[in-house]
Amino acid sequence: MKTYDSFSPKTLHNIEVAVRVLAEGGVISFPTETYYGLGVDPFNSDAVDRLFLLKKRERSKPILVLVSDIAMLDLLVDNIPEPYHNLMETFWPGPLTLIFPAKKSVSPSLTGETGTVGIRISSNPIVKEIFRKWRKPLTATSANLSNLSPAKNTTEVASYFGSRIDCLVDGGDSPAGLCSSIIAFQDGRFIEVRKGQIPFAKLIEKTLK
Repeated sequence: MKTYDSFSPKTLHNIEVAVRVLAEGGVISFPTETYYGLGVDPFNSDAVDRLFLLKKRERSKPILVLVSDIAMLDLLVDNIPEPYHNLMETFWPGPLTLIFPAKKSVSPSLTGETGTVGIRISSNPIVKEIFRKWRKPLTATSANLSNLSPAKNTTEVASYFGSRIDCLVDGGDSPAGLCSSIIAFQDGRFIEVRKGQIPFAKLIEKTLK
């Protein structure tokens, strides 16, 4: 098994292929600090539509997005809620997804018609290498069929999708366990949208400092 923070020649080759696939509107699967994800160009509406079909996902459910750094948020978010700054400084990169007000230009398919978009910065080194070449946001919806367990390795990804995805970046087994924690800030208070790796109480504690 590959170590989590190293690349094999095959992985490096797959990253090159993955970036080309993304540019051509295809779908890739790649490891994150939680589970394997499905990635497409979030600004390519045909590619986003294909994600919903692959996962058999309800259109009302939004698609989470990864960025490489805080500066890249400007492509997706209308503003950054002030209480998020301490959270981003402390928990990014890592398994924390924050819900932001989305720019009007962001596809309603990504937002699930909510006007908001969930974003995080991944700590996975393979994701960082993808971003070094891709330099745009990347979807990161979990690699699974809706209502089934997220894939934690390439074998499980292949069992769900087979040849219906265009590139599979092998990073060994993911840490798995829990998905990213998702929180939102609405009407002056934090809301736990999904329990995840970082306890809600720990997140709230950080916002009070």
